[in-house]
Amino acid sequence: MGFRYNHSMKTFPFPDFFASFSAGIIQEFETIRDLLEREYSARIFVVGGAVRDRLLGRSVIDLDLEIYGLDPETFAEAMDRLGAKGVGKSFFVYKYGAIDIALPRRERKTGKGHRGFVVEPEEDPREASRRRDFTVNALMYDLQNAEILDYWGGLEDVAARRLRCVDPGSFVEDSLRVLRAMRFSAQLGFRVEETTCRLCRSIPLDDLPGSRIFGEFERMFRSEDWARGLFELLRLEIAKRLWGEPGGRELLIGAAREMIRYRSQLETQFADYVFLAIYGQYSAVSMSTILDAIEAPGRYRRMLEKLPKIPSDLSPSFVGALAGREGVRASVLGYHPAIRNLAEHLAIWDRPLDFGVTPKLLMEKGFHGQALGAELERLKRLKLRELERKIQSIRRKS
Repeated sequence: MGFRYNHSMKTFPFPDFFASFSAGIIQEFETIRDLLEREYSARIFVVGGAVRDRLLGRSVIDLDLEIYGLDPETFAEAMDRLGAKGVGKSFFVYKYGAIDIALPRRERKTGKGHRGFVVEPEEDPREASRRRDFTVNALMYDLQNAEILDYWGGLEDVAARRLRCVDPGSFVEDSLRVLRAMRFSAQLGFRVEETTCRLCRSIPLDDLPGSRIFGEFERMFRSEDWARGLFELLRLEIAKRLWGEPGGRELLIGAAREMIRYRSQLETQFADYVFLAIYGQYSAVSMSTILDAIEAPGRYRRMLEKLPKIPSDLSPSFVGALAGREGVRASVLGYHPAIRNLAEHLAIWDRPLDFGVTPKLLMEKGFHGQALGAELERLKRLKLRELERKIQSIRRKS
């Protein structure tokens, strides 16, 4: 097979493309390159997110390569020699260390669902890149000429910080792309372009397996720009369609303000949960319904399902009720500075509420079973009232 250029493209010289890559990735890449170029005369292109992220100056932790000039049988033989693991052989995809290696391909929709596609090899790079979701993900780096190839206006869209679909006709065939638009907006801080937004709102989301839905949401929860992710979650009508979200401007403004304010102040162990903790403060939908809709695993339910709404007039009783065995610090709502400040003032930030008596001592006094639980709850209420009086006294004096 001979490599064919389609000349309806722009190029961008980038001789230092690999300058910031880790030594491990470069070593893996050179092993692949040595085999495929020297022994198979193949053409190698870096594709997808690595090209986009290098333009943005973001760190790159893995690579996607497309290999031109090999038929599927020869490609499979080369991957076997390399020791690469087939992770999607029907899609001609193999993995070698942190690098995904694939043949260029085109896809045709033949059935319902995320996997309802027929895949065929495609040697024209423009046609191969047509299957990509967004133009910023359709950029290719040509090793031979040390330049980025752009067939769909991705360079302009990176500069404008926007997500625009490559091909409207094929874009609507994969409903997962709606969630990817939300996720990429949060990861990159990009806005979804208006035509692409309208396409996203037209795509049904009822054919996605729960694992794929949750996978995109979890990546969004771990992203840098929560407010942008929230904006697109509502704008693309994902929340409306998945869990019937009736909220609009008030939810967006209130939750986005907190997300911008507190995103950089999180306790590491709660980073996955605080997006929903903040969202739930402003949504009219129960957290159980939201967690069901995204098929969240048990750890999300344990952290989030019973979270109360934060009152406008924060009281010691409310904060004290958040203090478990490890103090308020173990609550997801500890993200809120006012809650943390009050908890520290009450000496329950990183320690439990002190009832003045231990369960062991109560058991020695004859309390057991339900009676023990009831007595602990009574003592907790007394302690919280005591804390309320203490805070009120301090406030009157100030």
